[in-house]
Amino acid sequence: MSRNAKINTLLLLVVAALAVLPLVLGLGDHKEEPFTGADGEAEAAITEIAPDYEPWFSPLYEPPSGEIESALFSLQAALGAGVLAYYFGLRRGRRQGEARALAAKEPLVTTGDE
Repeated sequence: MSRNAKINTLLLLVVAALAVLPLVLGLGDHKEEPFTGADGEAEAAITEIAPDYEPWFSPLYEPPSGEIESALFSLQAALGAGVLAYYFGLRRGRRQGEARALAAKEPLVTTGDE
């Protein structure tokens, strides 16, 4: 197994552990909604500390339901993943193209034994 394959396998295992361990260990079982976002947690903490707090801004668009909000969030994540995949693919393609161009320019080395 090559060094890159070992690193990729290790990273995959770490990501899987980060996804599964909170569920296995029961983190958040004491909460009504255990896996709410950071915005909800922050809002609850601020309301607890200062009940009369008024936010400075309001959202530009408030989705009519939680399902639509989740769908929009998923769409945003998919678009971001697509942009990142395009960028890294473009970089790899350029690197491979440069390597091929250099290989094509280099003269063949002979040993003189022929």
